[in-house]
Amino acid sequence: MLAMKTISDYLDEEILALVEKPGQYIGGELNVYQKDWDKSCCKMAFCFPDFYEIGMSHLGLRLLYEAVNREDDLLMERSFAVMPDMEALLRSADLPLFSWESRRSLKDFDIVGFTLQYELSYTNVLNMLDLAKIPLFSEARCLSWKNPLVIAGGPCAFNAEPLSEFIDLFLLGEGEESLPELMRLLVNLKAQGGSKIDFLRAAAKIPGVYVPSLYEISYDEKGQVSAFVAEEGTPVPVVKSVIKDFDASIFPDKCLLPYTEIVHDRMMLEIMRGCTRGCRFCQAGMIYRPVREKNPQTLVRQALEQAASSGYDELALLSLSSADYGCIAPLIDSLTAELEAQKVSIALPSLRADALSVGLADKIQQVRKNGITFAPEAGSERLRRVINKNLSEEEILGAARAAWSCGWEGIKLYFMIGLPEETDDDLRAIADLCRKVIAVGRENKPVEMRKPQRLTVAVSTFVPKPHTPFQWCGQIPLEEIKRRQQFLRDVFKPLKSVTLKFHSLEESRLEAVFARGGRDLSRLLLLAYKKGCKNDGWREHFRADLWNEAAEQIGMNLSKLAEQQFIIDAQLPWEHLSCGVEKAWLYEEYKKAKKEQITEDCRSDEYCTACGVCPGLANKQLVKAGDDQ
Repeated sequence: MLAMKTISDYLDEEILALVEKPGQYIGGELNVYQKDWDKSCCKMAFCFPDFYEIGMSHLGLRLLYEAVNREDDLLMERSFAVMPDMEALLRSADLPLFSWESRRSLKDFDIVGFTLQYELSYTNVLNMLDLAKIPLFSEARCLSWKNPLVIAGGPCAFNAEPLSEFIDLFLLGEGEESLPELMRLLVNLKAQGGSKIDFLRAAAKIPGVYVPSLYEISYDEKGQVSAFVAEEGTPVPVVKSVIKDFDASIFPDKCLLPYTEIVHDRMMLEIMRGCTRGCRFCQAGMIYRPVREKNPQTLVRQALEQAASSGYDELALLSLSSADYGCIAPLIDSLTAELEAQKVSIALPSLRADALSVGLADKIQQVRKNGITFAPEAGSERLRRVINKNLSEEEILGAARAAWSCGWEGIKLYFMIGLPEETDDDLRAIADLCRKVIAVGRENKPVEMRKPQRLTVAVSTFVPKPHTPFQWCGQIPLEEIKRRQQFLRDVFKPLKSVTLKFHSLEESRLEAVFARGGRDLSRLLLLAYKKGCKNDGWREHFRADLWNEAAEQIGMNLSKLAEQQFIIDAQLPWEHLSCGVEKAWLYEEYKKAKKEQITEDCRSDEYCTACGVCPGLANKQLVKAGDDQ
């Protein structure tokens, strides 16, 4: 009798030769875990709802992959959204979506977990479940253990409602500790003969775990919450989990090394978590509080381990604002001394313009001169005060002067349009600032530099996010976005040496819809998916016409949803999910924005803005410059 062909057999013999970039599907990359399936008491598939080249660039995947697989009896394998050609072949062969390590169907796992990094990945969550032959709705899976437990985490989980009909539970906050705890709870409950509902009720008691089915929420015709009822014994609000000893937190000894090129194809080192700058538009700056830094000695050791296990020639120092790390200059000195002989360059992907000095710019380009990016966000100082981006024009030009004089060939500036309180004068100020950056470049170009200097200006549309001071604001209308984009094109016409780029306005509108939406959006999401919407984060795949058609069919207006302003004292759709920052504090910040008032950085021991995050956290773990050197 002939043995039945496995998923792996089909991939190797019939499918991989027919797809674009087959190397992304073969698995077995350097430094992956290959664990014994039968000896693992709980098995989880970590699913990134985007293509391999994006997912493998995500540090969070690597941290959770390490946190689970370090446990001898727990197993985590990876899966990603497949490209259209691969999906077509899998469906035609009636093959399910699989994991990269063992090539098993996702349905064989105890847990299937998704990371939600951006709203435009939501249709891919549905598509991956469907491709894995797992029922889409949580309600259809909750009666037995026949199907895997479906969970999700990441920044978008802080408004879980648009996906709450499809996900069994959400993990809010940092999962390196809570995820293994959740997996062990599942093992114990199943061993005791508990049902999936028993497990969900028990899981809801773990900090940061949100089980939507234990909460009933209804909305009025304006999308405002009209009723909210939590099952007795469940927490309200659900407060995120936080790693207090960040220096001792999980970090992989070895670097996952893909066979194919990925978007961020380099070593990654998380030097700091959280940010206290308080930019009023920035969700990450709120949900990742409090600030915690790793010890420089820990970072140097981790960098050397990554370099030894990978052969990469670039190391990115990651945080929301890398130059705010307490001893960034000594750290770069130490890393350069250790890695320069290996021709490894240091990259700071997130730099504040006011933190850059000529010395720091020189340090990070000793091995290789890369492009450098700053995010002024707004062109005028007035609007920067509104959004609490506490940068003066001189600080921005000083940063540009430092970069140009050190021989950097390109500078990229990020701006937003549609910010609260924005006027045409603020738009005009973007071009004026860029004109001055170009002039500074010409004045400070090194004599030996032959290549032309490059200035790239990327402009996105403001998307109001939950848990920020601007969460009550609506997005500006679609026609107004178009007008402001054209206004910028016109004022930039004289600047021939600048490359001006815009983010898609239709995509931004959809982000705004789902960022602050409620459970009723599940209908829209499902219908749009059934009409063919997926891979929405890729411009060539995004179908605005299908989204509009789906919304019209169920009586929703995407523009009204995106533009909606919430009543200040009403319960917000995400209010039962807490990042620790108090709603009253966010509202005070909103009022200060209207008055163009700045809130200072609260990292010093002498100053606290009383946002609500720090009480109960005895040790902020701020590394002072010179400590442990």
